[in-house]
Amino acid sequence: MTADVWLPIPPDEIDGLPEGPAYRFWNGEEDFPADPADCAFYVVPYMKPSALCVRPLSRMSNVRVVQTLSAGIDHVEPGLGHLPAGVRLCNARGVHEASTGELTLALILASLRGIPDFVRAQERGEWLGGFRPALADKNVLIVGYGSIGEAIEDRLVPFEVARVARVARSERTTARGPVHPLTDLPALLPEADVVILSTPLTEATRGLAGADFLSRMKDGALLVNVARGPVVDTKALLAELETGRITAALDVTDPEPLAREHPLWRAPGVLISPHVGGPTSAFLPRAKRLLVDQLHRYVNREPLRNVILTTGASTG
Repeated sequence: MTADVWLPIPPDEIDGLPEGPAYRFWNGEEDFPADPADCAFYVVPYMKPSALCVRPLSRMSNVRVVQTLSAGIDHVEPGLGHLPAGVRLCNARGVHEASTGELTLALILASLRGIPDFVRAQERGEWLGGFRPALADKNVLIVGYGSIGEAIEDRLVPFEVARVARVARSERTTARGPVHPLTDLPALLPEADVVILSTPLTEATRGLAGADFLSRMKDGALLVNVARGPVVDTKALLAELETGRITAALDVTDPEPLAREHPLWRAPGVLISPHVGGPTSAFLPRAKRLLVDQLHRYVNREPLRNVILTTGASTG
């Protein structure tokens, strides 16, 4: 039985790892730390290009678990076809909710209250007064109501918003209220002052915020994307931004990273942060706790957390 575990964090920096496996440190370097065929549990390097993350998968003929340190799994999906049947793919639910929720609120508040304008005015030595929109009394729409969407709503509560509407792939009821299906978006978009995208990137959500979606947003509304760049049609967003009808705050873009000459940098009414929702001081301790828990479960043959899919399993 193969027993190698590949970790993108040096194993001697993770307290509490179970005994038994041979731990190999690999964070995307050119040389593999051992034969990929001996890897049973592969922890994908964090914030690395997709091509690098999937590079060893074609040789991992005996792997049983692929664990990401991100909430999304789209960066490893291109390599899943190389894997044998029965491999469990797990994400990092529980690691990024706090940090992404914080950044989402920071982007909303900075955009509404005009913080970028104040920074530029400070550089000019200019006292820039005037009225600005508040988050209080606004209608907010969260598109993608998984654990990150829930964490965002947790942080919205103290700001006295008028209403939060929730949308996810499937309709359900929560303690806070109903979660609408994606098919309800056309009716919900015109009522929202702030539209937050926190949905996974799937074939159903790729280009979700396209020309029709954006045209349904009310005049003066703010679009916030903390999901994945391709959830938004960049060309359609640029067309709306150029009119000044809506504004946007983007932690993710398509393409990413943006080239220096990309027009999105200079579009009016847009605030861009460079995909920093997850990488904060909160990441490493939470990631380590997840890995210790998952590896104890794996070694003890207990159910793993956060299993997104199993290769070779029917989806019908």
